[in-house]
Amino acid sequence: MELQYSEIEKNIKLLRLIGRLDILGVGAIETEFSEYCSGENLRIIVDLSGIDFLASIGIRLLTRNAKSVASRNGRMVLLNPKPDVREVLEITGISAFIPIHDGLEAARAALVG
Repeated sequence: MELQYSEIEKNIKLLRLIGRLDILGVGAIETEFSEYCSGENLRIIVDLSGIDFLASIGIRLLTRNAKSVASRNGRMVLLNPKPDVREVLEITGISAFIPIHDGLEAARAALVG
């Protein structure tokens, strides 16, 4: 599992996940992911285009950190999940809590709007 970080603009972070969000994948990135999600008024885009598999522990990682970000006046959105990953997100209802966008500009606009 790989986590890539970049800053699009001030207070908008892009976290790109590559691999499988299963027990091993989450274990490999959980601490680092949570550190990037700490702070006040953050805007975070989580790029899921590189995720091939999403297990319940991966869903927990996303929801726990999204709630943490929201509790500190921030926002998190998900970007470009593959069809199988999107289906899991929609079935579990996460898309109602963490918006899913298909393009970087739409994701960025949702965070600043």
